[in-house]
Amino acid sequence: MDLEVSPGLTLPASELGWRFSRSSGPGGQHVNTSDSRVELSWSVADSAVLSDDQRQMLLVRLGRRLVGGVLTVTASEQRSQLRNRGIARRKLAEVVSAGLAPDGPRRRATKPTRGSDRRRLAAKERRSTTKQQRRRPPAE
Repeated sequence: MDLEVSPGLTLPASELGWRFSRSSGPGGQHVNTSDSRVELSWSVADSAVLSDDQRQMLLVRLGRRLVGGVLTVTASEQRSQLRNRGIARRKLAEVVSAGLAPDGPRRRATKPTRGSDRRRLAAKERRSTTKQQRRRPPAE
């Protein structure tokens, strides 16, 4: 089943790679036999649905998360493999949509107010006084 990231971007199921393994944490009677941990992988570098600009943006923004151009998310929160599959799909969609989101507005530089400057200097003065009072009195 294809994964819809946004109205303009849908990842085909053929590009998604699934791996299952045993999950740590609580379980029931069949805890040692069920593979409920889910890893969902998607190759950003080889994807056919991305434009060159989108691919470049994802490679730059998700650089730390990618291993060989492949983005991998894991889910082992639930005991059920089916629920973990849904969580992994949601996580992948969130990561990709966040990577493709436009930058927010740039920060406008401002000067500190006169009152905040006074408060900062008064706090420094109080700290200085406190530390001076902790000193050993001068030897006479």
